[in-house]
Parts: sequence; structure tokens; C-alpha cells
Amino acid sequence: MARKVTADARRKDTREKIELGGLIVKAGLRYEKRALLLGALVELKGRLKSDESERNRLTAIGAKAFGNETE
Repeated sequence: MARKVTADARRKDTREKIELGGLIVKAGLRYEKRALLLGALVELKGRLKSDESERNRLTAIGAKAFGNETE
């Protein structure tokens, strides 16, 4: 049973990573250097901790990009 749980967890983790990679593609950043992408995400993480209005602004932009402005 432990193997099944591990395999299921691994599949879930892999699917999540693929979906997150798809966000990079959807944002038009496929060909950017990985270091730039990681740096931008690390910077964003810091900003989101201290600025709720920035979180709301970026969420609205993302929802619009998905074609769902109520998300």
C-alpha cells in the first residue's frame, strides 16, 4: 500500500509541475532563461507577502489572461 501512496503522490506532483510550466508558456515566457524566471518568482514571492493590493491586481490580470475575470 505504501508504494501506491508514493506513486500517487509522485503522479500528483508531476502533474502539478507540468501545469505550472504551462503557466510560463501561457505568459509568453517560454524562451526566457530559467535564472530570470526563478529570480522574478522569488521577487514576486517577497512582494506578495507585504502587498495585498499587488496580489489583487495580479490576480485580476491572471484571471483576464485565463478568460475568466471572476477568478
